Amino acid sequence: MAKIDRINDLILEELAAVVNREGLVKDALITITSVDCSPDLKQAKVRFSVLPDNLAGTTLRKLTASTSLLVNLIKERVKLRVMPRLIWEFDATEREAEKIERLIASINEEPMTQENL
Repeated sequence: MAKIDRINDLILEELAAVVNREGLVKDALITITSVDCSPDLKQAKVRFSVLPDNLAGTTLRKLTASTSLLVNLIKERVKLRVMPRLIWEFDATEREAEKIERLIASINEEPMTQENL
C-alpha cells in the first residue's frame, strides 16, 4: 500500500470518529465515504453521505464551518508534518443507486405488451 493510501485511510478513520463524536447535525447519520489527498498533501477531498439525505446541504454547511475544529481534533491523534486542507463533497452514490433500483423495479413491474417491446 502506497504512503498516500495509508494517509487517506488514516485521515478517513480519524475523521469518521471525530465527526460522529461531535454530532454536528442533529438527527443525522454522517458517514465519511472516502478521503483523497493530493500528491503534495496540501489538500484532501473528503466525500460524505448522510441519512436522511435531505440533510445533505445542511451537513455540507456544518462540516465546512467546522473544518478547523475537526482538523485540530484530528491533529491530536494523527501525526503528519502537513495536515491537508479539507474540501468537503457530498457523495450521492447511494442516492443515485436508489434511483436506478427504482427505475429497474418500475420496468420490471410494467406488463409486457406490443407497444413497449
